[in-house]
Formats: sequence, C-alpha cells, structure tokens
Amino acid sequence: MAESTVEIGESFIGTGANAAHINTVFGDRNGPVGTAWATALATPSSGHVPFMAVLKPGVPVKPVTLFVTKAAPASDEHGVMIWGPAQAGVAGGVADAVASGVITGDAVDAGALVVAVWVNPAADDADEVYRNNREATMTALTNGAQRLPSTDEVLAARQDLHNPFYTPPA
Repeated sequence: MAESTVEIGESFIGTGANAAHINTVFGDRNGPVGTAWATALATPSSGHVPFMAVLKPGVPVKPVTLFVTKAAPASDEHGVMIWGPAQAGVAGGVADAVASGVITGDAVDAGALVVAVWVNPAADDADEVYRNNREATMTALTNGAQRLPSTDEVLAARQDLHNPFYTPPA
C-alpha cells in the first residue's frame, strides 16, 4: 500500500431503525490514516469511545479497524446494539473485504481503517443490525477501493437529492 493512498468509502444499507450507515477511511499505518487512528483512540470524548473491532475477544480484525460511533449511546439497549451486533457486523465486513480481495497483500498488515458507524437509538433487531452493518462495511470498503461513486453518478444524483431523513421540495 502506498503511504499516500487514502481510500474513503460510504454505504447505507437497510431501512428503518435497523439500517446501517457506514463511512470508511483506509490507508497506511505510517500515513495520515494511521495518525488519525491513533489520535482518535487516544482522545475519546463523552459518549464517543472509539475501540478496535474484533472478530472475537482477543482476535482483532485485520487490517486494524477503529470503530467510531456517530451517536452516543442513548440507553443501555442502544449501547448493546453498538458494541454487539454493529461491531460484529463491522468486523465481519472488514474480514469479508480481505477474503474477497478488496483489501490485499501488505495492506492487510500495514493498513489502518477507521469506520464511523451510525446505529439508530430505536434499533430493535440485533440480527438485522448485524447483517446491515456487515454488508454496509464491505460495500463502503469496495466503494473506497474503486473510488465510487463516479462523477457522473454524483451529477445525476443531484437531480434526485434525498436521504432517509429529508427530501427537499421539487
């Protein structure tokens, strides 16, 4: 992996309270992504405590992945959705990206990945949260590696601007 290469990806999978919105920043541990990774881990803020994503206790996913929540836990149940199924989904999605060749070679060991994760406080289905976060992570990493969306897609989408929380008037 070239030290100056930074791959930025985004994905939104699912609908309703159990949907997943993932942003990824992937690059070399010795470059700006590695610096951001270490800085974020060392400087948590109230309600936002970044942590390493693990496949199981004691087995962090590779490349090293920092899970950063976009929403502070609103309740104990919301916290469990973040640290349980969303975190497992992110770890699984990263491992899927390695298994499928989206992340290859030296980048597996030399890379650093920051994943920003939205889990809705109203999420109520742990299995759906897991599935959506796993797919969204894999998709975001693929999009980053392929530099997607294309400029043509961006220009076409401006005619149909909307998101799950707002649609501007015509």
